[in-house]
Amino acid sequence: MKRIVTALALVCVLGIASAASAEGVKLGFVDVQKVLLLSEAGKEAKEQLSLRANKYEGEKNAREEELKKLKADLEKQSVLLSEAARGAKEKDYQQKYKEYQRFVKDAQDDLQAKNEELTNKLVDEIIKVIQGYGRSNGYTFIFVRNESMLYADDKADLTDEMLKAFNAAKKK
Repeated sequence: MKRIVTALALVCVLGIASAASAEGVKLGFVDVQKVLLLSEAGKEAKEQLSLRANKYEGEKNAREEELKKLKADLEKQSVLLSEAARGAKEKDYQQKYKEYQRFVKDAQDDLQAKNEELTNKLVDEIIKVIQGYGRSNGYTFIFVRNESMLYADDKADLTDEMLKAFNAAKKK
């Protein structure tokens, strides 16, 4: 069984190698992450996320200050308050702390979801631009640049061209 799998793998590799060496085959690769980060649409999405994160950060800081004030008041007044009053203030503090924790988690979840939404939308648009470019320029294969690529000649790098094409497509 092992020999059959090895033989099939060898046949596939030889087939790909012979197809790649055939005349007229054009290969390229694109660093989609770079296009995403450097494109105008990518920068705009990053700015949207940053504004949202800053809004959440401001509210988080305000809630932290409120919690610090409540804690300080509780510590100052704990000796003077009756057991019931102290218990009520501690309960109020615990409730506010739970609300704070829930707010922080919800804010993180919202930012993560918005980031994924914007990223997925932009990546889909980038892929469409790459596919159109590949068709119109006679490419046989255009690969995504990633860590599994052991070697790729810089002449096959289409990232800068795709960045320009994507920016142009988004302006339309």
